[in-house]
Amino acid sequence: MATINDVCKLAGVSKATVSRVLNNTGQVKPATAEAVYQAMKTLGYKPNSLARALATNKTNTLGLVVSAFEGAYFSSLMRQASETTAKSGKQLLIMDGGHSQESECQAINSLVEQRVDAIILYTRKMPPEQLKQMMQTLSVPLVVINQMVEGFEPQCICFDQYKAACEATEFLINSGHRKIACITGPEDSVNSRLRLKGFHDTLDKHQLTATGFYHGNYFTQSGYLGCQALLDKQKPFTALFTANDNMAMGAIRALHEHGRQVPGDISVMGFDNDPAGEFLIPSLTTVTLPVEAMAQAAIEQALLLVKDEKISPVDLFAGDLIVRESVDQLQKPL
Repeated sequence: MATINDVCKLAGVSKATVSRVLNNTGQVKPATAEAVYQAMKTLGYKPNSLARALATNKTNTLGLVVSAFEGAYFSSLMRQASETTAKSGKQLLIMDGGHSQESECQAINSLVEQRVDAIILYTRKMPPEQLKQMMQTLSVPLVVINQMVEGFEPQCICFDQYKAACEATEFLINSGHRKIACITGPEDSVNSRLRLKGFHDTLDKHQLTATGFYHGNYFTQSGYLGCQALLDKQKPFTALFTANDNMAMGAIRALHEHGRQVPGDISVMGFDNDPAGEFLIPSLTTVTLPVEAMAQAAIEQALLLVKDEKISPVDLFAGDLIVRESVDQLQKPL
């Protein structure tokens, strides 16, 4: 079995140089690094990961905690995070946050115990105060996707939830709708509150009020139940703003069962651009979130922190309105 000494001899370099190449530390000329890699390939040499971890206090692994494994949104996030990590020569350990603050904390502690070099957290449940405390006390860097933490802005990768909700609501109003209901996300979600605020503030700007609203939980069934509840109130509305596409799909089913045409009777606006929305009948008008770009930015920030390099804040990511068939352009405002 080849040893590091064999690699040194074949590449014509010192053990310190081989170590710098393997651990990506210090300055090594590209030609020298290439000679080391070629020697390793020729000899079939594989570095001992445990020995490297003990020597460098690094495991070359990153941890990712997401609030759920299901759905296209998180699938895209995890795939991009994995690809970006792999390109850096590191491994990614993924943990399920379990839709609760307690489960997210357990997942983070588990990753710390496994000695990952940094953790990326996509949270829906953890309040900013607890995130701030973690960033101050964890033994490894923590990068947060989906929430802004005061004092730790460079470690936060965020989407402008408020602005996107404003633009989606503005589109409904510009389409002639004046009686607009809303199915929002859970009350304990920071981003759910931002989307709801964007909805209400845009209505206020046009001197309108919501015809009704229902607190869902981002799952399809809550959209179905929420739409039923809104219809049962018998307060007519011509458009429905939903805080994510899953709930929009559930709402469309409820409207169908009540004999309401979409968009002929009621228009439906989604949020998140789930791939299934394009293939609904009618196809779903929605807001796209650049989740892959956000995942890549989070991994890149984490990698810089692992190297003890200074990082700068990342600009808020913006969404794009995708106009499809589920929103009707009214001939005249109601």
